[in-house]
Amino acid sequence: RPFWGWLNAVFNKVDYERIQAVGPDRAASEWLLRCGALVRYRGYEKWQQDYNGLPTGPLGKYKIEAINATDSCIMYRGFDYLDGLEHVTEIKLQKCIYIQDECLQRLSETKNLQKSLLQLQIISCGNVTDRGIVALHKLRNLEYLYLSDLPGIREKERTAQVLQQALPNLELELDLE
Repeated sequence: RPFWGWLNAVFNKVDYERIQAVGPDRAASEWLLRCGALVRYRGYEKWQQDYNGLPTGPLGKYKIEAINATDSCIMYRGFDYLDGLEHVTEIKLQKCIYIQDECLQRLSETKNLQKSLLQLQIISCGNVTDRGIVALHKLRNLEYLYLSDLPGIREKERTAQVLQQALPNLELELDLE
């Protein structure tokens, strides 16, 4: 177990020179796929899941529009890859064992995501608490938030109320015990 944690931390190490060399979308794609997530590019239907099959072509042509991090090992340490992404409209975090409140706080403080992110799903991420969900209030354009199977959420009514006050246009769907 400790070996996999170490290896996952290595996968999440941010390579700032790589971001400069290939651009934020390509570098983030490499990070996400290396960690087991999927990406979908703007103007394309198909999800990219094969690291070795990453599209080639002019740098900057493929802009990440959606991220599906189901069962991935993404963690806080890699979130700097998200900074340069300008077109991400949806993110799904499902069964992500390394996602915790600090990750959601970092997500909501990412300037580009504050503008672009419309849909967010957080499902079966055991380390997420009310504090992390409340931090999402900075995602001012968020239209849809789905929360399911989050045992760390203890005060769902209060948390929902805080979010609804901060984001009056938010459709909040809760599937919490």
